[in-house]
Amino acid sequence: MSSPTNGDTRALLSAMEQRILTGRGMASPEIRAQAFAASDLPEPLATLVDRVARRSFEVTDTDFADALTAGFTEDQLFEIVVCAAVGASSRQHQAGLAALAEACD
Repeated sequence: MSSPTNGDTRALLSAMEQRILTGRGMASPEIRAQAFAASDLPEPLATLVDRVARRSFEVTDTDFADALTAGFTEDQLFEIVVCAAVGASSRQHQAGLAALAEACD
């Protein structure tokens, strides 16, 4: 089985990001985009997304309970957490590519 080329990988990553950000979902595209960027979210989502994106080992049941109490559904929280995780991964991937490019110059 052959591995995808860099162009294929970029296209797949871009397609995945567009799907989670703009595809059908229970959370609004605006909230999903904010979770992806880990910015401009209302509490308690800001705390949950920050922990998912930057310190996943600190996520607690209380983080989810607080978001549920604030009126978000479990389906919305699932989508928000996925967007936060993919956004953090995307930023790390981009930073890694930039570091490699700089090292190769």
